[in-house]
Amino acid sequence: MSPSLERPILYHSAELPQILSGSIHLCIKRYQHGIFEAVVIKEIIELLEQEYGSCQWQSDRDPIDVLIGTILSQNTSDANSGKAFAALKASFDSWEAVASAPADHIAQAIKCGGLSQIKAVRIKQALQQIQREQGHIGLDALKSKPMVEAEDYLMSLSGVGHKTASCVLLFSLGKPSLPVDTHIFRVARRLGLIDSRVSVDEAHSLLRQQVPPSRVYQFHIHMIEHGRRICHARQPHCNECILSRICPSSLC
Repeated sequence: MSPSLERPILYHSAELPQILSGSIHLCIKRYQHGIFEAVVIKEIIELLEQEYGSCQWQSDRDPIDVLIGTILSQNTSDANSGKAFAALKASFDSWEAVASAPADHIAQAIKCGGLSQIKAVRIKQALQQIQREQGHIGLDALKSKPMVEAEDYLMSLSGVGHKTASCVLLFSLGKPSLPVDTHIFRVARRLGLIDSRVSVDEAHSLLRQQVPPSRVYQFHIHMIEHGRRICHARQPHCNECILSRICPSSLC
């Protein structure tokens, strides 16, 4: 283990304004006698890489596929959303055909994914807006836009919030936006990277500020994997956790 991972960094309480402003990227572990014991985000990234290996940023998926797939994933399991996406693609020849189809027909195709009536309307409206504003159903034009501008456009679409927009940006457009799902939100809170009062929407920007752009993709993948394998919502396996030594919520 490298020296940088052997013991925490200590910050005096006078440095709290810098910590809260984000100029020092860390999570606060505990406060004792005017001293903040802190963990640099780099340490979390390195430990997770030790546990799960490195992974290359892959952003070659079609933006519309990711957009529709992520809308379908809302409030359901990956298995169900995957089946719904496959069923939708099998039922229509193109996204243009989906955009022009009655919402009831779309809902029937994606029924296995849950909330089909709501998602069908959102999908139809989003595709129609893209077609109307872009001249065709495609989002490749966003690749040349600044990330904030691309995110704003995506979030103007029906059914698209921070998570869905970030998925399109990260997995299709090569932009370091960090999608925060339920696993990342839970693990980040337990690590102290975000306050317990922070909402999911607020967590997107707060975590994005802490993670270096080149590490966003790997951080996203590893945090989800860690939440699924170890840091469960109920009965987390703290005794098996690579982060237990630096986690303020560890039960060990």
